[in-house]
Amino acid sequence: MSEQTQAITIVDNPAQERFEARTPEGDVAGFAAYVRQPGQVVFTHTEVDDVYAGNGIGSSLARGALDQVRASGDKVVPLCPFIRAFVQLHEEYQDLVAR
Repeated sequence: MSEQTQAITIVDNPAQERFEARTPEGDVAGFAAYVRQPGQVVFTHTEVDDVYAGNGIGSSLARGALDQVRASGDKVVPLCPFIRAFVQLHEEYQDLVAR
């Protein structure tokens, strides 16, 4: 994990319907957009700013967002290809997928 990745904080921004990966300066390095439905978080798109690409920000963002969804007791609908692939590769998150 790079120093840059370790300094990233994952924050839920419900006003913009997205989880954000923020730098220590508060800049948004990436986001995972979602739509909340009763008992579910539908992930629609994930994006990492080109400046931060290749540093593991996307994986940190996915992990942080999924951990927060788990803590809320909701399930995940991974329409976003990145989130879907992340869940498939990390079996510890597969129980979060709404069936």
